[in-house]
Amino acid sequence: MTPLDRFTPDDSLINTNLEESNLNLLPTMTFTVSDLVVYIKEMLESNPSLADVQVTGEVSNNHRAASGHSYFSLRDESSVLRCVMFRSGVGHKFLSDGTQTLVHGRVSFYTARGDLQLYADRVTPEGLGALQQAFEELKRRLGAEGLFDPSRKRNLPKFPQRLALITSPDGSVMHDILNVLRRRYPLVEVTVVPTAVQGAAAAHGIVDALCAVDRRANFDVAIVTRGGGSLEDLWPFNEERVARAIFASRTPIISAVGHETDFTIADLVADARAPTPSTAAELVAPDQTEIATDIARMISRAALNVEHSFSERHVELELAADRLLTRSPNIVGARSDVDELLRVARLAMSHFLERYKGQIKMLQTTISALGPDKILARGYAIVRLSESSQVVRDATSIIPGDQLNITLAKGEIEAITKSSRHARDA
Repeated sequence: MTPLDRFTPDDSLINTNLEESNLNLLPTMTFTVSDLVVYIKEMLESNPSLADVQVTGEVSNNHRAASGHSYFSLRDESSVLRCVMFRSGVGHKFLSDGTQTLVHGRVSFYTARGDLQLYADRVTPEGLGALQQAFEELKRRLGAEGLFDPSRKRNLPKFPQRLALITSPDGSVMHDILNVLRRRYPLVEVTVVPTAVQGAAAAHGIVDALCAVDRRANFDVAIVTRGGGSLEDLWPFNEERVARAIFASRTPIISAVGHETDFTIADLVADARAPTPSTAAELVAPDQTEIATDIARMISRAALNVEHSFSERHVELELAADRLLTRSPNIVGARSDVDELLRVARLAMSHFLERYKGQIKMLQTTISALGPDKILARGYAIVRLSESSQVVRDATSIIPGDQLNITLAKGEIEAITKSSRHARDA
């Protein structure tokens, strides 16, 4: 017996005498969750009209799993329908966000998650969806105006001192970027400029954040970023006012919106595009380990050049002494003087090289001592505001109740400020 049979009411319970004032009603059915979803599934699959349908709509949230199955949604102006096409289906290549498609399949109910789904077996393209059309039109128009011209894009600073991070403070993107910057280049000062990065108000917030960065006029570079999402999720970064704000910015802008496959108008206008937020952090910040290695390599090369130069001069001096001996074979004193000069030169060269090697070793020790780990090991600590991760350099910049993150040589401490006292108050 199926759930449909089990819950079909007995005709004898239905009172068809409408003139009676006391109409007997059917008792309320009580289902288990499993019985109800199976009942809905069987109702849908027993309808022949839903077993062979074609649906036209715009593709969004498309994702192809490692198994080869495609999971996506079809949308129009007012509705969204979940869809799945197994790897045996035809037309996976036509599934991309923003594409208007014609999808053939059957309607059923996914009981494990309680979702109505279209199980597609064939997809054919019908053209671009409304959002994709708007994207292409704005791209064409702004491109014609020269907003994407490579010649106007500015070079990024090699060693930035102050960086503005324009993003939502609620997501993981901000923390990912800050972690990369701490690891690669802790000398950079980061200011988080919070804004919404999704939704109707996001474009306005992004423009305000860009204007705020320019008003400060003390940032070397800014990163505008958010995580991945559908075309709808990323749409604020495809709006014209955001593109023009990036174009007008006096501060060099790096756009890091979504994942590697995501592309927005903001990416085209910005001075540089990073495929992911973490890559943006790597793009803007040099690696302190590489810097130290380069310095050590230059010192070593300088020492070798000095030693090579002395060796060449030594050979030249020996040759000159031999020529002098050949031309003046009876001048014993001159030969003795030359030998003495050679001895003094060798001694001077030895002393010079020893002094130079001592200076090199001192530089290497100084570089090592300046590393953050060494400084922390001497008992110092790095204090940051927990909310923005900004380094606290002045007691007047914090107030009682601020949450602090204190980095020690081994481990970190979370603390809450009870009071602050400036050095002049001590």
